[in-house]
Amino acid sequence: MSSDGRTQVAIVLRRLPEYRIALFEALRKLLLADAVDLRVLHGEPNAQEASTDDEGRLQWAEHLPTRYLFDQRLCWQPVAAKTRAAKLVVIGQQERPGYNLWAFLPGKPQRFALWGPGVAELGSASPGWSERFCRSLAFRAHWWFTSTEAGAELLRRQGFARDHITNLENASDTVALAERLHAVTTAQIDVGRRRMGLKGARVALFLGALNEEKRLPFLLQAAEQVLHRVPGFRLLVAGDGPLRPMIEQASQSRPWLRFLGRQQGYEKALALRQSELMLCPGGVGLGILDAFTAGIPIVTTNCPGHGPEIAYLRSGENGLMTEDSMEAYVRAVVALLQYEEERRRLGINAQHVASHFTIENMAQRFRSGIHGALRSAG
Repeated sequence: MSSDGRTQVAIVLRRLPEYRIALFEALRKLLLADAVDLRVLHGEPNAQEASTDDEGRLQWAEHLPTRYLFDQRLCWQPVAAKTRAAKLVVIGQQERPGYNLWAFLPGKPQRFALWGPGVAELGSASPGWSERFCRSLAFRAHWWFTSTEAGAELLRRQGFARDHITNLENASDTVALAERLHAVTTAQIDVGRRRMGLKGARVALFLGALNEEKRLPFLLQAAEQVLHRVPGFRLLVAGDGPLRPMIEQASQSRPWLRFLGRQQGYEKALALRQSELMLCPGGVGLGILDAFTAGIPIVTTNCPGHGPEIAYLRSGENGLMTEDSMEAYVRAVVALLQYEEERRRLGINAQHVASHFTIENMAQRFRSGIHGALRSAG
């Protein structure tokens, strides 16, 4: 409890991405009306994450000193002492097995919840120590906030208490993006296309972090093959990250490639409005909602490494997931570029899905789960 008797809830994150700011502002407002004070404590990105330049700034959030150990495979932040007054501590699930959770094991000084995609089933007869450790910790949590229903169902199947799971339906600020998209005029699109030499071109967009998980070499090779079958094809690449030098170098020798850098606000909306497809042959995450909100189909592959939000994709209904082969991927992209009616059908369905996944809905679900966890904590 805080000094004035109000209940205190803390959310602890290894780092604070920019796309989470709107969620925390909305959630804080909802909880204030319930006499619950929300604290957000966060650390710093590792070197690779820092290169994406997507860290958020939240005036009322609290900074945590962050140490990365063993070639950044482990992360430590001084959490326990800073959260003793909290009735509930929500910890962001991470891929690093040492991240904060061990601070809560001896005696479990307060209730803690986990927030993330969920816990995968043990994938081998002799799972490694990291896999066993993460799963063991996951089942010591008092409550789970999962990113999608798929994660919630997996926890239920593995025996976690059904009434201690909240599916947040992970979202980005689709409402704000929809407003920006609507504000982009036809004249602005025409000017932007002329400026980038896209007049009369068939345009696809990659929008996301420039890292290995996105399989950018595969993307460039696929785009080259699409160009041979669709004259006038152009690929826009928007984002930042450790593979930025590779994309910059590629754009100098490939006249069909336009590198935009990291795009936000109006520029991001304009890039989406100029495009007919979103291409992401590698890991698809929350960025799928950018494509859905803009009403453009996303084309990906069934490769491993997708984020939990891949559950939002219904291949053949609101986008396409192909086999993980170059020929299958290129064939799907070419077909959608050539058949406007099918592209439009997928885009309309995608936009309908995006209208459900909003920050407002996610904040309400978070609020409900927090109250459930607080009531059950006694």
